Amino acid sequence: MSRRKLNRRQQWQAEKNQSERTARSFNKTRDLSRKNQSGELSSEQQGLVICRYSKHFEVEALEGDDLGKVHQCTTRTNLGSIVAGDKVIWRAGSDLTGVIVSRLDRSSILERPDNFGKLKPVAANIDQMLIVIACEPAPQANLIDRYLVAAELMNVRAVIVLNKADLISTSNEAQFETLLDVYRRLDYPAVKIVSSRHQTPQLDALPELIDQHTSIVVGQSGVGKSSLINALLPSANLAIGDLSETTREGTHTTTKAKLLHLPAGGRLIDSPGIRDFSLWHIDPLQLQHGFVEIAELIGHCRFRDCKHESEPGCAVLAAVESGDIQAPRFASYLRIKEAVLDQQSRGLNLAGS
Repeated sequence: MSRRKLNRRQQWQAEKNQSERTARSFNKTRDLSRKNQSGELSSEQQGLVICRYSKHFEVEALEGDDLGKVHQCTTRTNLGSIVAGDKVIWRAGSDLTGVIVSRLDRSSILERPDNFGKLKPVAANIDQMLIVIACEPAPQANLIDRYLVAAELMNVRAVIVLNKADLISTSNEAQFETLLDVYRRLDYPAVKIVSSRHQTPQLDALPELIDQHTSIVVGQSGVGKSSLINALLPSANLAIGDLSETTREGTHTTTKAKLLHLPAGGRLIDSPGIRDFSLWHIDPLQLQHGFVEIAELIGHCRFRDCKHESEPGCAVLAAVESGDIQAPRFASYLRIKEAVLDQQSRGLNLAGS
């Protein structure tokens, strides 16, 4: 579809609107700078980043007179990336504004490579990953495995959540049980839920799994992440999209990662839906550590540099043959490794590395 051409007046109005937005942002930054210099900002205190909007941030006060209140903040330069879940040191203004002056150390960070060869941080300080799949759109085992690799390399617990369980029938029940059993055999918790705007939610044991944790909710578009969060926290009132009638794939309704507090304690970070989660920034050894059943056998092969392909005395291949490593998981590992090596062979490397 071609872009609609603007007439001269419309073009002038668009440029005027953009100029006014830029001026407002510039004046806000100058005003905060003036307050900082004149001592109108509070002393330094700890805060929690709720969400990032381009160059502005929502920061929740963790102490002081504004405890629990959210301020619209700018940040000093050269602080590095700041994302939802980050704890920061900041100074508050009198009108729910403020300035972030430093970022505290992270316990974990979820990153994914972007199209420009840079790692893009998604969320920080999480201790659990909720990998949401659904009966529709159809689950992609290889995408689940990629998320599990990311969770293992971050050293956070992963939980498989099958949403839209009301769509399970006698014709597809065995298919979904087989998929979940693959991960249950590896001691990953796997639960079935229903979170829908059209019927009463059925969340079963999910609150018990997420309370007191900081969990990031991940999954492809259309699996019902926003519906799930709305069921757990109705006040979130997140936008919900329908599946495409032609492709039966989801549409992107969440564009920014945002942190939400749970009533019983704990936090959820909603993340934008995706259709792929690349791992080309890791090396084959890291990939092996991301598959828990393969990681257990590292160092047990005859050759130290064993690639687990056709080498004699390979402990991993022996485990596949005996059934200790499930064939679908090993096939997934090989596909991910092939994709990583192929992308890296074509020069796709992290910028600056």
